[in-house]
Amino acid sequence: MARSNGVSDEALLSQPSDHEPATLNRAPSSYNPLSNFALPKGENRHYQQQFADMYFARLAQLKPAVETIAAESFEGFEIAGETARRVERVLDVRQGELCWVVGTIYMELPLKPNILDDIGKEHWIAAPPPRVKFLTPGGGDQTMLEDESGRLRLVGAALEDFVLVTGAIISVLGTENSDGDFEVLDVRVPDLPRQPQRWEREDGEAAVKKEAVAKREKAGKVALVSGLGITGDEGDTLNLELLMEYLLGEAATEQDQQETATVSRLIIAGNSVNAAPVPSREELASKKSSKKYGYDSSAYNPAPTNRLDAWLAGLLPSIPVTLLPGSADPTSIALPQPPVHQAMFPHARAYMELPTSGLVGSFDSATNPYEFDLDGWRFVGTGGQTVDDVFRYVPGDDRLEMMEAMLRWRLWAPTAPDTLWCYPFQDGDAFVMKECPHVWFVGNQPKFETMLVEGPLGQKVRVISVPEFHETGEVVVLDLETLEPELVKVGIFEG
Repeated sequence: MARSNGVSDEALLSQPSDHEPATLNRAPSSYNPLSNFALPKGENRHYQQQFADMYFARLAQLKPAVETIAAESFEGFEIAGETARRVERVLDVRQGELCWVVGTIYMELPLKPNILDDIGKEHWIAAPPPRVKFLTPGGGDQTMLEDESGRLRLVGAALEDFVLVTGAIISVLGTENSDGDFEVLDVRVPDLPRQPQRWEREDGEAAVKKEAVAKREKAGKVALVSGLGITGDEGDTLNLELLMEYLLGEAATEQDQQETATVSRLIIAGNSVNAAPVPSREELASKKSSKKYGYDSSAYNPAPTNRLDAWLAGLLPSIPVTLLPGSADPTSIALPQPPVHQAMFPHARAYMELPTSGLVGSFDSATNPYEFDLDGWRFVGTGGQTVDDVFRYVPGDDRLEMMEAMLRWRLWAPTAPDTLWCYPFQDGDAFVMKECPHVWFVGNQPKFETMLVEGPLGQKVRVISVPEFHETGEVVVLDLETLEPELVKVGIFEG
């Protein structure tokens, strides 16, 4: 086990000492979950409505913010004596007139999956492998700007300076050329919304109740991990046991154990289990089985969830845990993903919230995405599907640039519902950012990366790319006072 700041291996191989180690107590934390991504329950949750309404709702929610920023930037802009004017609708753009207009980006990509093509094909044709990128080699892709009136094709070298994907709400400045295309000169996005002050929610509740604000102790740290990839096999247990020993303070040096005691919560950001792949249609069609009723071991393997449940039950008496689902976890694949059901945790669910208590339990099985307050800071986390889908639309592989663009678009899932499955919201797009978080973490990414994104009103967002633990053995530990992350690597080292 090694920490990113470097701990000598010899420190772990010292002879027994008569020194009596101090009793360590885990640092407490203030944890308040939010239900912004909770789906309607019972009869209120249905899928008869059209997905197109999501785009109209998203445009209505973000258009005022984009117009305000665009007006500040484009009002009075002149080229060759012509002043730019605001156009209300896309179809009101006139050829040769300098103007700016707000709309929704739509990317016309021939390699993008098309549900109509899938329906038109034979049902038993093997599906093509998933594409790494939707971009067409050598060009051929088109960028459109649309609203309720129609679409306008965007062209121009200025587009290459901006990250754009389907679903982003932007304002473009330019003029329509003789071909009917809009030559873009500049682009504006909604940018970061208002960011609440630290402890704003807690202090506000205390003010409403006319209670004095209690003195707050120095905050500890939070551990972020993703992609545990538990299969239930014996071969994947060692690193998990080492991770448990690290979090419980049972491993490493005394100094490391003191550091571990400051970790007040563990957050697991998706893909905790790695079940067997779903059989293909050819395999299901060719499968001959006499079993008609009852349990079929080829359709469900309980070992991964049983192992995860036992692992969590070993942690929860010492450290609270928040569990976000991912694409491989046993819950709905459509965003926002509902929490993994408590029936999957016969042992760990003893630490969950009681339905009638109104208290937050030590074990919080959450949605994906998920928003919560931790020691006064606003956190938003995802299992990684939203960033992975944006990656398919843009050239390059700079994940931090994509995450920053999503923040400035104010969208947690810009490509939903076009190429990312989601619930068809009607009254408003739940993936529109209402308030700017202080920390945004994304699980199941290729490597650990971090940056600080700053907004026009002084907002500062700590963005963290959390790697897959079963591939890297890495855990991100975030200081809840400075919001500075530290990387801890867990594993067996040779030499």
